[in-house]
Amino acid sequence: MRHRAAAALAVAGALVLAGCGGSGSGGGADLSVGSAYMPQPVSDLAAGFLTITNEGDAADRLTSVSSDVAGRVTVHETVDGAMREVDGLDVPAHGRLVLESGGNHLMFEQLKRKPRQGQKVSVELRFDRSGPVTVEIPVKPATYTPKAGHTTGHEAGHTTGH
Repeated sequence: MRHRAAAALAVAGALVLAGCGGSGSGGGADLSVGSAYMPQPVSDLAAGFLTITNEGDAADRLTSVSSDVAGRVTVHETVDGAMREVDGLDVPAHGRLVLESGGNHLMFEQLKRKPRQGQKVSVELRFDRSGPVTVEIPVKPATYTPKAGHTTGHEAGHTTGH
């Protein structure tokens, strides 16, 4: 029990709660965001990683992302090692959309400033059916790699809106 509590505190310390609540509509998507981080950028581009969990009965789709730190934030899919920009990614009902290094991810382009380790970057995620979710993404060292089995769920954001 003590180990689980310590692990929960460690995760909570690394992530910032951006709001509480759900979509509020029974039978719909119920989205939350966790395990968010951005490696400190070394160029005018940055990557973002997070997990969107849907505890609702309906699927949804991440359709766009914005941040005041970048002129443009795009959603990328990685298939067979090849990265390409896509117009969205599905969030299955009772499932997760995992954005991770080497896989699907966010690209922050045209950085207005280079976020530094220890800072947080505010990001708004927009969906096909649910209201937007605002997340404060912590900036980690450029070489940061999360530990296997990191927690996902309600640690770093919820729907704010509908």
